[in-house]
Amino acid sequence: MTATLRILAALVLAPTVAHADDWPQWMGPKRDNVWRETGLLDKFPDGGPKVLWRAPVAGGYAGPAVAGGLVFCSEYKSAVNLGEGNFERKEADGEETVFALDQKTGARTWEKKYPVRYTISYPTGPRCTPIVDGKLVYFLGAEGNLLACDTATGDIAWQLDLRKTYGTKAALWGYAGHPLIDGQKLLTLAGGPGSHLVALDKATGKELWKTESSEEQGYSPPTIIEAAGVRQLILCGPTAIKAVDPETGKRLWTTPYTADSGSIIMTPVVIGEYLFIGGYNNKNLLLKLTADKPGVEVVALNKSKHYISPVNVQPYVQDGLIYGVDSDGKLYAVEIPSGKRLWESDAPLAEGKKSPSGTAFLVRQADRVWLFNELGELVLATIGKDGYKEIDRTKLIAPTSSAFGRKVVWCMPAFADKKMYVRNDKELICVDLAK
Repeated sequence: MTATLRILAALVLAPTVAHADDWPQWMGPKRDNVWRETGLLDKFPDGGPKVLWRAPVAGGYAGPAVAGGLVFCSEYKSAVNLGEGNFERKEADGEETVFALDQKTGARTWEKKYPVRYTISYPTGPRCTPIVDGKLVYFLGAEGNLLACDTATGDIAWQLDLRKTYGTKAALWGYAGHPLIDGQKLLTLAGGPGSHLVALDKATGKELWKTESSEEQGYSPPTIIEAAGVRQLILCGPTAIKAVDPETGKRLWTTPYTADSGSIIMTPVVIGEYLFIGGYNNKNLLLKLTADKPGVEVVALNKSKHYISPVNVQPYVQDGLIYGVDSDGKLYAVEIPSGKRLWESDAPLAEGKKSPSGTAFLVRQADRVWLFNELGELVLATIGKDGYKEIDRTKLIAPTSSAFGRKVVWCMPAFADKKMYVRNDKELICVDLAK
């Protein structure tokens, strides 16, 4: 390669490399839980990796997004303690805050507050990771407050109260389905008659179209797949799985599915010609995507002791297998289409202990997996067809929320610039993971 060609190649590749150093939305740049940086630790140093800064925050499950030298997140404060479960849906007035931190120092550069009345179970705070797109960052609060803010100043470009606008209320566990940017559209679960999902102009917040009805929003983020040569937007509701045209909202297909407590939380995953959806409490559904036109055939439904039933953790697909943490807190490798569990391990959390809704977020990087578990530990491991092999683990942050009688930290971290960013209900920390 000539010197000129080498320079041109570097110029072409540079934007891609820089973009990969950010974590601008839930599950990363490509929304696939893959960290594409190199030059990272092979093992943790004595005493654990260095915490570069700690920033005070209030309550919330929302993970941070990192882009353009800023860390974006959200929090909730209230003088009223509704308790852990609040299944009675008692109400409490409080305040949600969306904010940005300096990526190098953790200093809060701007914040925007708004009053909100919580009516949800697990009322700790917002659930959804912000989305950074160009000069705007989008936040979705636990009670359906949707804001688009200028990334540099925090000035509000537009905002929308989804409950008020679409005549609905938050689902039991709040608005938790991370919105999706598709071209000029922001796609978000709304709820209400004919508005299970709405498409908004991402610059103005103006409604472009709305589609389908559902008993409630559900929690599974909208996701777009391609099958039969057609882009299909998948919607998971409490009583059906549907696909609509992501440009118009027109229905492409539907199939019945009863979700326990209305709870499908995971994003559906594609494995070859199959689409897998797992719901709370041992629910599972495997669909075969038809090849000639948009449609599906049911392959398996609620097959006992097969597949997985994820709660807080998004499973991933690699080499034709599904790897994920089940609602029992165990990590499984699952064969498709049979649903056979090739192996299981409770080691990522606490070996030998039962952990209902056990949580260990999985992020792949090169030939390894970084697992952040509900105990506040970061675990480095290899995961494959032959099993789970732990390399190292370290404690990073204290569990501060309560669930099932134990303390947990249920926050999806961000991985950017060879660092990890994660929060509990008291602080957001930046951890150096460079080699």
